Amino acid sequence: MGELYDAGCIAFSQANAPLLDTQVLLRALDYATTFGFTVWLQPQDAYLARDGVAHDGEVASRLGLPAIPTCAEIIALNTILQLVRETGARVHLCRLSSAGGVDLVRAAKREGLPITCDISINHLHLTEHDIGYFNAHCRLIPPLRSVRDRAALRAGLVDGTIDALVSDHAPVDVDAKQLPFEAAEPGATGLELLLPLTLAWARSEALPLITALARITSAPAKILGIPAGQLNPGQPADLCIFDPEREWVVTPKNLKSQGKNTPFLNHLMQGKVSHTLVGGFIIHEDSRA
Repeated sequence: MGELYDAGCIAFSQANAPLLDTQVLLRALDYATTFGFTVWLQPQDAYLARDGVAHDGEVASRLGLPAIPTCAEIIALNTILQLVRETGARVHLCRLSSAGGVDLVRAAKREGLPITCDISINHLHLTEHDIGYFNAHCRLIPPLRSVRDRAALRAGLVDGTIDALVSDHAPVDVDAKQLPFEAAEPGATGLELLLPLTLAWARSEALPLITALARITSAPAKILGIPAGQLNPGQPADLCIFDPEREWVVTPKNLKSQGKNTPFLNHLMQGKVSHTLVGGFIIHEDSRA
């Protein structure tokens, strides 16, 4: 960790690979605490999630899909939180998906544990029912969960229990999605949809624009500990200019990502980035803006 930090790393993670040895995780968190590093972890028990492809609910039962129960998240989350109590490590919890997970994080924050968390834009808007008739675009990790879980995620994002909203941008090759649901590769392109779907959430909750935008700008920057996500004198002009009213349809042609897979294909969106600036220089301009 020390060498990686010296090389420029600002956070440490296992990505989607589960860390099965809790003693190794305990030692890693101890080490991270010593140097003030933040560790990013996705709470999902590898054994309970093994071979699962959908939420353990009515839809998975009806379609005959191997399921991942919410306790896979709850058990892993309880383990992580207890290790945080033992070590005092700063931990960021990635992509919560369940109501129980939100409740645990809310209680842990009240306890004063140094944790933050995020959810994906997909789980903010979709549920297990969007799988429909084996829609492989909805094959995601963690799986899309129940309507109750989604309601808890939305409430947690509004009240601040959930710190940030992420795109969970994981584009997949077209061929890898044109398979039976169980065999399809998990993931969805999300970067270009983060803004319009955040705006849609803000409208549905009657939230001020600045409050909603903070969840995808200044809040993630604060978690990362970097001077970004806000406009201040003297800071680099890294920003996006967008039209919050512009309507567009999600089609493969309209997506810049090499991966065109998303559960929101053919959906009408409102809100589009017209210009992207880095260091004050325009690096992207939408000719159709």
